[in-house]
Amino acid sequence: MDGRDLVRSVKAVSSGGAVQGLRTVRAAWRRRRTDATGLPRRGAERARVPGLVQSAEPGPGGGVVRFARTELRITVAVNGAVFWGWDGAEPEPSYALAGRCPEPDPRAVLEPDKDGGWRVVAERVTVVVSRHGAIEVRTPGGVTLRRDLPPRWWEPAEGGAARWMQRSEVAADARFFGLGGRAAGPRLRDGTYRLWNTDPGRPFGPGDDPLYITMPVQMVVADAGTHLTFLDTSWDGTVTLREGEEGAGSGHDRAGTSEMRMDGGPLRCWVMVGAPARVLLVWASLTGAPAVPPAWALGHHHARWGFGSEQEVRRIVAGYQEHGLPLDAVHLDIDHYDAHRVFTVDRERFPKLPLLAEELGRQGVRLVSIVDPAVRAEPGDPVFDSGSAEDAFVRDASGRVVEGVVWPGEVVYPDFTHARVRRWWGRFLEERRAQGFAGLWLDMNEPVSFTAFGEKTLPRSARHALEGRGGDHREAHNVYALCMARAGYEGLRNLTPEERPFLFSRSGWVGMQRYGGTWSGDVATGWPGLRASLSLVLGLGLCGVPYSGPDVGGFDGSPSPELYLRWFQLASYLPLFRTHASIRAGRREPWEFGDDVLGHARVALAERRRLLPYFVTLAHLARRTGAPYVRPLWWGAPEDRALRDCEDAFLLGDSLLVAPVLDPGAERRTVLLPRGRWYDTATEEAHQGPGPVVVDVSKARIPVFARAGAVLPVRGEDGGLELEVWAPARGRSGGGLVVPDPGDGWDEPEAERYVTRWKGRRVVVRRDGGEGRTEPVYPVRVRGLGRG
Repeated sequence: MDGRDLVRSVKAVSSGGAVQGLRTVRAAWRRRRTDATGLPRRGAERARVPGLVQSAEPGPGGGVVRFARTELRITVAVNGAVFWGWDGAEPEPSYALAGRCPEPDPRAVLEPDKDGGWRVVAERVTVVVSRHGAIEVRTPGGVTLRRDLPPRWWEPAEGGAARWMQRSEVAADARFFGLGGRAAGPRLRDGTYRLWNTDPGRPFGPGDDPLYITMPVQMVVADAGTHLTFLDTSWDGTVTLREGEEGAGSGHDRAGTSEMRMDGGPLRCWVMVGAPARVLLVWASLTGAPAVPPAWALGHHHARWGFGSEQEVRRIVAGYQEHGLPLDAVHLDIDHYDAHRVFTVDRERFPKLPLLAEELGRQGVRLVSIVDPAVRAEPGDPVFDSGSAEDAFVRDASGRVVEGVVWPGEVVYPDFTHARVRRWWGRFLEERRAQGFAGLWLDMNEPVSFTAFGEKTLPRSARHALEGRGGDHREAHNVYALCMARAGYEGLRNLTPEERPFLFSRSGWVGMQRYGGTWSGDVATGWPGLRASLSLVLGLGLCGVPYSGPDVGGFDGSPSPELYLRWFQLASYLPLFRTHASIRAGRREPWEFGDDVLGHARVALAERRRLLPYFVTLAHLARRTGAPYVRPLWWGAPEDRALRDCEDAFLLGDSLLVAPVLDPGAERRTVLLPRGRWYDTATEEAHQGPGPVVVDVSKARIPVFARAGAVLPVRGEDGGLELEVWAPARGRSGGGLVVPDPGDGWDEPEAERYVTRWKGRRVVVRRDGGEGRTEPVYPVRVRGLGRG
């Protein structure tokens, strides 16, 4: 404990209250002592590289290449994904995979390559292994997308987990995306990014890293093609990125590099190549289809840390109704608990919570409950007593239950890496359902333990079941929230099997989309926080998590009316649309910012409600294809370098382009359009891409463009579904998909495909089915006629 640690501990005591401050100091010392005795000393280490190739053994989908000091297994799966693992690493077990590993592709063959190397040739990819252990991923035409240099391990001389480093090279023009939820981006610049789920302890902005959801997943886009790389290990590590540089004139190109350093775990990798849509289709087939939220969860949510009472909740809901603002859900934060204890209710402030939920339900408003993992370490607490009897809590290496400090005080933590514990915890969700809650908001599940210094989490030596394999928190930390989300999702399914669960989680890992989504965490109030909100949603979508959204207005402070409005307008086009703020922040209800903002917010909410059938369609398409709702502009044209570098606009599905206002006082802004004709949805003026256009900006709206020929399912004035068709360019056709809302059950509705074309002087729309093309059964409204 150095001088700075001591200062921080003293501040914790003085600013957070003497009792709570001393608890955090004790928790920090407990964690240090536990790790000092529970973790092996590293001591001296030996470095190792693969050495020269010795032999190879063909097998299903590829084979094994043996080197002087290790071996490499390569398998191409039937879906085209490539797996390789060093030191005998297999694809399973893995928290990332949805079910069993896909079968090997019987057509892929391992064969000798030049200079003593080997290669695996498949339909969509070729993997070349040099005699020293370098791995190249090439297109079928022979263009190199990625080159991994021979890895290096550092092994403790006395035994134990080895550290390792993997350095990769990509094309000089390549751009990096992904790595989970990053406030900087969506294009990831040069720098080092940590892979350790972390509560920053304060509202964050673009320069903060790491945050709540980190993933060793990279989407790399270059002229030669797009590929996704996933290094499947959940240990702590870093990724250092450096973009390449193309040589001018006769100068040489400098390759882009990615260097991953891990404190342990297997060195195993998955790679998918192809167009972005195909890459994420394969990724979803590996890691699981995204859960489809209920239709109401695609509407507007309102949350606040500090509602205070049932009367305050009623006042907020009445305010939305009085001002003509649609509202679909209200989220209750920890202040509705009794002394912050999970699965309780403060009976003084919320004496009739089930009746409140029933009353709001009649008005079309659902209640969503926050749920933290930590359990008050107090005999007599039903959850603590039940968990103790079940042996459900995380223990340290000596067998003692690990204690930390969170909102309820001294707490213990369920070990969600054990199936028995997940089932036990899931049964407590019956209490939440009995209180009338329709969904779960999982929080503080990195997991967090308040400490006055050092990391705010469990001891690294804490023991976890890890599905029976056993291990410590170094391996379990990043998947803790993923396993908690699984427990919540499966618990809700067991309680109400006829309904799709609604669940979103602050933290998670690869595969979290199987159980729900996330929100962008406690983003700082300010214009940089507004930009970070968009970066997080785009980056998470490219990692396979399509349902997410920010705290509108930021978590702390009081946004200006202009900033609040621009945040509100942006969020109205994002999957999770939620106003939320800290107990210490200004209010986030639209009417608190004046009549001008209120009127414009009403327009944004009305448009969100009108587009709800489109969001439902995007949710079902995400489940079937892995494609996120919110996509970067380069989604359909990754070869367009200008689009790769554009970070201030996005595609909503295939049909809409949204250009939010991200700077104060903007009166005009430049919008970069992809190839084709695009209509300004407010004026119906046509613009031709690719290239930039300059449009006027007003408080009333942010620029939104519709692709020529698009067919959008929207809500008509009578509340029924209708088709909004944007006229295709002359001589061209268009179309779109519609997935009718099946309700909140498990029905899988058929995706209806519609095509549009000019016929004489009018645009005709037909449903493209197995028996030919038929007239649509929905009303059709054609827009964009005769403009431009």
